[in-house]
Amino acid sequence: MIEHLTIDTFKAKVFNFEANKDWKFEGDAPCIIDFYADWCGPCKMVTPILEELQTEYEGKLNIYKVDTEAERELAAMFGIQSIPSMLFVPKDGKPQMAQGALPKETFVQAFSEVLGVTKE
Repeated sequence: MIEHLTIDTFKAKVFNFEANKDWKFEGDAPCIIDFYADWCGPCKMVTPILEELQTEYEGKLNIYKVDTEAERELAAMFGIQSIPSMLFVPKDGKPQMAQGALPKETFVQAFSEVLGVTKE
């Protein structure tokens, strides 16, 4: 099951922006954060892909969702202008943002190249 983050769970599992000025990843495994809204058509197309990937990559990475309507402060902090927007967060290094409804192959490639995670 993909976890929906609030501002508090985001600070605990991804980045505590109140305690740190510079990026410091709080998680124990790389993650991807899907910034979405319930009314967004392309967001709805991405959800089953992310659910499938969550199963395939179980234990190797975490997939989170942030509702941009409910968590406006988080969306603003990352400058989310269009949705869906995906934040790829490696265990070490800076996160990278991608926008739009990405196909599964693009996620798999980004997991490997940005997050350093493969299924095997």
